[in-house]
Amino acid sequence: MKWIITVLLSLLGTPILAQHRYWAADYDSLNAVLRHQPTDTARVRTIRHMLDVVELTEPRRRTQVLPLLDTLFQLNARTRQLDEAPYRELQAGVQLWVSATRYPLAMSALHQAIELFDAAGHPVPHLLIDLAPLYNAMHETAARQAYFQRKLMQYRVERALENQAACYLVLGGTFRHRGDYNQAISYYLHAADLFKGFHRRLYANELMVAGTTYAEWGNPQKALHYLRQASGLNQKYAINGLQRFFGQQAVGKLCLQQGKLPEALRYANLLLETARLDSVDGAQFRAYGLVFKSQVLLALNQSEAALPLLTRAQHLADSLRMPVTARPGEFALDATWAHYYTARHNDAQADKHWGLAYQKATAANFQMLRLKYLKQIIRFQDARGAAEATRVYARAYFNLLDTLNEAQGSNLVALYEAERTEQAQNAQIVRLRQEKVMQAMRLRQRNQLLGVAAAAILLVSGLGVAVYRQLQVNKQTLAQLRTAQHQLVQSEKWAFVGEVSAGIAHELQNPLNFMKRFAEVSTTMVDTMHNPEQKNGLEQEILVGLRQNLQEISQHGIRASAIIKDMLEHSRAGTGQREPTDLNELIREYLYLARQAPELREKTQAVAIETHLDPVLPLVSVVAPDIGRVMLNLFTNALYAVVQRQHTADAAYVPTVHVSTAARPGAVELRVRDNGIGMTPEVQARVFQAFFTTKPPGEGTGLGLSLSSDIIKSHGGTITVESGVGRGTEFVITLPVA
Repeated sequence: MKWIITVLLSLLGTPILAQHRYWAADYDSLNAVLRHQPTDTARVRTIRHMLDVVELTEPRRRTQVLPLLDTLFQLNARTRQLDEAPYRELQAGVQLWVSATRYPLAMSALHQAIELFDAAGHPVPHLLIDLAPLYNAMHETAARQAYFQRKLMQYRVERALENQAACYLVLGGTFRHRGDYNQAISYYLHAADLFKGFHRRLYANELMVAGTTYAEWGNPQKALHYLRQASGLNQKYAINGLQRFFGQQAVGKLCLQQGKLPEALRYANLLLETARLDSVDGAQFRAYGLVFKSQVLLALNQSEAALPLLTRAQHLADSLRMPVTARPGEFALDATWAHYYTARHNDAQADKHWGLAYQKATAANFQMLRLKYLKQIIRFQDARGAAEATRVYARAYFNLLDTLNEAQGSNLVALYEAERTEQAQNAQIVRLRQEKVMQAMRLRQRNQLLGVAAAAILLVSGLGVAVYRQLQVNKQTLAQLRTAQHQLVQSEKWAFVGEVSAGIAHELQNPLNFMKRFAEVSTTMVDTMHNPEQKNGLEQEILVGLRQNLQEISQHGIRASAIIKDMLEHSRAGTGQREPTDLNELIREYLYLARQAPELREKTQAVAIETHLDPVLPLVSVVAPDIGRVMLNLFTNALYAVVQRQHTADAAYVPTVHVSTAARPGAVELRVRDNGIGMTPEVQARVFQAFFTTKPPGEGTGLGLSLSSDIIKSHGGTITVESGVGRGTEFVITLPVA
């Protein structure tokens, strides 16, 4: 049971511990981690963490942040991990702040960065705290208070605890500078309660500031309570640097104020040891420690021992250009010099340093420090009997006190009225939270409606896509049906033409055979008659004419027989079964047959045949014998054309036939090109007409290209011709893929 409780407590404590670890991370340690991060994503997270914990009030940090932001943008361009807008505004604000002359523009950019971080729900307590010294540099105390009170109300509504704590911290400092210790301590303790949940260092810091403020207000018991509590936290959590130094200095000052001089001297030595061990702000801390130890020595009446300490502190202050007030608190070097010269009875030098101290406090607009110095100057002038100077400084003191009282007048309210104001603010916060809940509910409902609308749009879009796809399928099916119908019509037409052609051919074949047979017999009879020299002239002439007529009859009979043969081929075209066919293999087969034709075999030996056949040509669905007949016709015509040109060309002419195939989108392409005699435009226009031929009688029927055109069209393809006299001819055939 015990171990179960332990595990539950550890699980419940994990988020709080994680928060403390996150905000307690040291900037320099994170920078060392950044150099060893393996991925861009991890580097972006580390840089973002560094920007969350950096303190821009340190000048060196401001200069370090600018290249860090450039690196962040370069990494984010690759990872797209975060929204750059707030970091762009942060970069602009820091750049203007570094210039040290454009504070209003810097403040505007940093305000915009905070608004963008707020919109993203990203807490930036350190950035809010860093605005306070920028407001101080601009001497805009009233504007600082108004801004942080407005932001505090916003963060209370949004329950942004980290940013609330930062606002309470800054507002506490505002009231302290005005001398309103009551309000200042209330805000410091409120900030401490919030920091306790996520930021141990700032929690301890606010307890320490509350203690020092109690000391200034004149309540050393309360001051010692909070200072001891803060010192314990510093030691427990190993908090070093400025915070440890500030805590030690605060306790030492309280001991000096209470007259506990040995204890104060111990803390003075402890301050110098802390400064010696600090590698970042050691020189500044040493100057503060030397001034404080000088104050203790002067209280111990050891003015001679204080002189070398003050001299070293003056050298450090001059080299570092240290102001009268900084992060470790009041730097009372001039006031301590004044006490030293008073102890050495050098009133002139003491008066000079009191003037310098008051002048610097006035320039820093540190009103409570001005009051403190005026009190001490009045006592000094009165002790030396300078009545006029005493009156002048007393008048300045009371005028300043009146000014502060007037400024505080608007903040001085009765307890009941303060409670009523608090109740009104709480009621307003509750109302704003309710409005926020209602807005979230409306936003959720709107998102739900948008989701339903988006789903409806997707559904309609899906239906539209389905209808569109079905329409495309229907169009494709219709196209296929039309193709099938066209093929069926072609088949019917060819079947009808075939039947008619076959009938005509058979009817003509019989009498034609008789004519050929009788012509051959008659020729034989004429040749076997008696010697023609024994005949008289008339008989000889008749026999010669008769023999010529018989030869004409035989030639025209042969041509008529070829026409009938082609008509029979027409009748059979387009009636075979289509099958996926390798067009390249078909070309090789019929190209060989064309060269072996009896009428061209001897004449084409010198003809160059060039083939460029696409090795990845897709299959085509064709009637192979029909397409082969087309190829044979084209190859034969090309060979005939180059042989004809060879008769009249010079010796440099090389008869060439070029055959190529290529894949095209959804089709294959066959090109047959020759460098033969070519065709005139008139011949080219009639080349696919039936019974049109340019060959001599007996060498062509005029049906080859007509038959080829019909076969290609019946396969859903195209055939075109491009020719010119003396340039050769090229036929281009396209066929759809299988």
